[in-house]
Amino acid sequence: MTLALGAQAVSAGYRVEIFDSIGSTNAEAIARARQGETGPIWLATTEQTAGRGRRQRPWIAARGNLACSVLEVMDVAPGVAATLGFAAGLALQAALRTVTGPALPLASNYRLKWPNDVLAGSHKLSGILLEAEAIGDGRLAIVVGIGANVVAFPDDTPYPATSLRALGLDATAEQLFAALSDHWANYRAIWDLGRGFAEIRRQWLQHAAGLGETVSIRSGAGIIEGLFDSIDDTGCLIVRTPDGRQIPIAAGDVYFGSTASAGAA
Repeated sequence: MTLALGAQAVSAGYRVEIFDSIGSTNAEAIARARQGETGPIWLATTEQTAGRGRRQRPWIAARGNLACSVLEVMDVAPGVAATLGFAAGLALQAALRTVTGPALPLASNYRLKWPNDVLAGSHKLSGILLEAEAIGDGRLAIVVGIGANVVAFPDDTPYPATSLRALGLDATAEQLFAALSDHWANYRAIWDLGRGFAEIRRQWLQHAAGLGETVSIRSGAGIIEGLFDSIDDTGCLIVRTPDGRQIPIAAGDVYFGSTASAGAA
């Protein structure tokens, strides 16, 4: 079996290039955008050796895991482009449910952790990294990188991780990628250059991990603690502090519970 696009993705005009192994699908996508590639195109592999997550953390995909990036060039502002990550989370969650089956107990427990992770129970199963770069005509080359732990997971992450295999779920990277490419085409259309973010936001909040619960956010050198109220129309996490203030958080590491139980930054 080899990685291939789903039928809906093909109908939507997506192309794909498959790598037996690659350093980073995101880095390759950015390099191609600088060379004039406008997409929409997926770059995908089952072995990534030098990938990156948020805050330059390494994201290595052991053989059998899925690492992929989709490149599209769009005429949108950077702030609007950032909201596309929430559509990616919904697409990935839907793809996981597709390949693991709705009857499995964990299939109903895939949750979206702000801003860019998918959890299985309380463990990180996959992550998303969105990058954007202006190209010559003023448009943005937007790359959404997605990594999923299919057969293996790292044990040295700030947040506990797992894999589909460790959960006893029988799925392959090939199955997941086909489903992901189809669901991406669907949620990308709903997002519609940011015009449909209200609907993306509504659906994302239905599956948000920790909504209404105590969260601790490490942002820079500071820690903000309160209740996870919502996300706003720009994708910022809204924290309600004990004194009633609502604070928008644009970036940071989120931990559930108090700072005393938060993991290392």
